[in-house]
Amino acid sequence: MVHLDGIRRHFGPQMLFEDLSWMVSPLARVGLVGPNGAGKTTLLRILAGTDQPDGGVVRKPDSLRIGFLPQEVETVGDGSVLAIALGGLGELKDMEIQLEDLEGKMASLDPEDPALEKATSAYGELRERFEILGGDRAEARAVAILTGLGVAQTSFHRSVRLLSGGWRMRVALARLLLGEPDLLLLDEPTNHLDLEALGWLEGFLDSYQGAYVVVSHDRYFLNRMVRGIAELDHGRLTVFHGNYDEYLVTKESQEAAREKAARHREKEVARVERFIERFRYKASKARQVQSRIRTLDRVTPLEAPARRSRGIRFGFPKAPRSGDIVIRAERVSKSFGEKVVFTGMDLLLRRGDRVALVGPNGVGKSTLLKLLGGVLNPDGGNLEIGHKVVIKYYAQHLLEALDPAMTVLESVEKVAGPAERLRLRKLLGGFLFSGDDAEKKVEVLSGGEKARLALARLLLEPANLLLLDEPTNHLDLRSREVLEEALNEHEGTMVLVTHDRYFINRVASSIAEVGNGRVELFHGDYDSFLERERQRRAPSEKGEEPLPDEKKRGRTRRREVKRADAEERNRRYKERRAAQVELEPIEAKIAILEERVKQLTKLQTDPEIYQDEDKAAEIGREKAGAEERLRELYAQWESLADQFQSE
Repeated sequence: MVHLDGIRRHFGPQMLFEDLSWMVSPLARVGLVGPNGAGKTTLLRILAGTDQPDGGVVRKPDSLRIGFLPQEVETVGDGSVLAIALGGLGELKDMEIQLEDLEGKMASLDPEDPALEKATSAYGELRERFEILGGDRAEARAVAILTGLGVAQTSFHRSVRLLSGGWRMRVALARLLLGEPDLLLLDEPTNHLDLEALGWLEGFLDSYQGAYVVVSHDRYFLNRMVRGIAELDHGRLTVFHGNYDEYLVTKESQEAAREKAARHREKEVARVERFIERFRYKASKARQVQSRIRTLDRVTPLEAPARRSRGIRFGFPKAPRSGDIVIRAERVSKSFGEKVVFTGMDLLLRRGDRVALVGPNGVGKSTLLKLLGGVLNPDGGNLEIGHKVVIKYYAQHLLEALDPAMTVLESVEKVAGPAERLRLRKLLGGFLFSGDDAEKKVEVLSGGEKARLALARLLLEPANLLLLDEPTNHLDLRSREVLEEALNEHEGTMVLVTHDRYFINRVASSIAEVGNGRVELFHGDYDSFLERERQRRAPSEKGEEPLPDEKKRGRTRRREVKRADAEERNRRYKERRAAQVELEPIEAKIAILEERVKQLTKLQTDPEIYQDEDKAAEIGREKAGAEERLRELYAQWESLADQFQSE
């Protein structure tokens, strides 16, 4: 589908990647991961064609349709929400305009005019193709996608310019999904979605017939939706099979093997060096010494891998033990003007409870945290804080409370006790403030950097009740793991709001569903909660009321439409799968030959090869043959891929 060969890209003195090769195949389900700043977004933009590499070749069929969702959506054009979403139809939208033009033309022509027959015939042919492509269902599909992504139908005819950045992103995503491109490139698509919209998106992608590459810090999403992980780190791209958890296991195993090999190489080098040192001046050992010196000169240093920061662990400073009842809320009500958030809400939190608040955006999760933290007062009812409860409340709008004149290090020193001050730089490194970054002034930090700093400070402040509002925003995977480890060792009580379902499963033991002015507590992890919700929402076969005839007909029509859509998806899937079967062996041969060409190129730079003319000539011939065979395989691959895209 898309083949990157020897790609090079840099920004000023910083080299993002050099000699990077990657093949994205039809039906690919790939998660692109790596540290912040590794170049993941740049690589997506190169795949999409919106950014050009400084070197190397990007091969893709001319007919390939690519949809790219950037991380930040500044604008999606003018018009209503529904009109912008429908703009993703591309060819169908053009056909609809042509049909309207033909309808106007036919209405204006005289019945005896020969041009009417020609226009009628053209209209019939165009209309038939429009129906085959699902044009009549286009608006219904757009409505379904927008609704699934959480856009209220009352907003469909509002100007998209009136929406916030997060809602514009949803409209842009809806437009992409409606167009069904051959390759979807999604840069952090889950950032602005609530849990319900995330679930809907996963269901959509699960049955999607195209390929997709997604950059995401949502490990739950990556575990469910990808079949391969492409890791970009220090300019190198490494592809792993399996989901995110399987990638971690494989990577850990590979790093352990490389560490073992590096240690073995060090021992061998040390042994040879001892021999040379011992017998350097002994004439009878001169040949052996020279042989070993040449051996050492040819040894390529084997660098041990940089270990993941699994060893970074921090416990919260000791806080006084609270009473058994931490918070008791009885018949609490809260409104903002005419908007009622809570009515008669009850909640009991005991010492050691670890609760994640879930529910659609706007139901009051953050408001509940503010009520529990004393930031807001209830309008009615009773809310009691328990004995010796020490509360720490984290929310991103409080980041401005950081002193802008302080450095990062000074900011954490201010809240750290004597026992913690020795490990502050290690803590800051876990939150991506390493080296000189620890000396930055707070006033120059970005919003994401301030969020990381505030969380690092949180780990140093004693508390037995933590209230956390979206603590994982702006954190990369490494920093999330650091925070998870700290929270899992925290002995107090915790209430959190987050869209990171993997994080919820790691740190929460109860789920509180917020909605309809109430809070319902469920004991168990997030996966167990979802299973319970699926069982509750499943239609009961018993006691189902008979539907009126009109509703039955409507249901029948919807079923027919769904069946037709499913048949079309299955047909396209079979076509794509057949193409994939043909492409896979070619891609495997290309990968083997590309690696062999790199090996031969390296051999040609070896001075010893120059001394053997026959060997040098043999390597040159083999390399030329491999390159010629590669050109043939590239042509086969592009021909097959282009044929596949045009089906």
